[in-house]
Amino acid sequence: MSNHRRKHSRLTEYNYSQAGYYFVTICTKDKEHTLWVGAGIARPIPVDNSQIEYQLSPVGEIVRVAIEGIPNFYPNVVVDKYVIMPNHIHMILILTEVQAELGRAMPAPTISRIVNQMKGVVSKSAGFAVWQKSFYEHIILNEARYREIWQYINDNPAKWTTDEYFQ
Repeated sequence: MSNHRRKHSRLTEYNYSQAGYYFVTICTKDKEHTLWVGAGIARPIPVDNSQIEYQLSPVGEIVRVAIEGIPNFYPNVVVDKYVIMPNHIHMILILTEVQAELGRAMPAPTISRIVNQMKGVVSKSAGFAVWQKSFYEHIILNEARYREIWQYINDNPAKWTTDEYFQ
């Protein structure tokens, strides 16, 4: 039996429910190519110099609906940018202050709660475990980093064959 311990990347003193910008990456279980049609053999088709065309699989469509539905569960969360890759997704989530009816700020859900609920919705709808156990997040602290991450997400499909998750 392996003694491998999962590395925890969360900052212990950071409140992941506070308003801010977060870059999240979630990988499929065993990094299986389940989110694009033909992802194991097909390559994205260049439409022009800036766009790549690919087709989501049925599971990929479930993921798309779940990502776009996050604000329905959490009105204080904005999915600012996302991309669905063959075996992972990237998102920029923006958490805003939650205002109660009486004008008081209410506690927001944590990034972990948001991601875990989305992962659960996808796996339940797909009928099997789609995701790896954990996920990666990065707190976006300034506009320059935000723009860099936004561009990375935007360009990710075109760079699939050189992506660190390409197998």
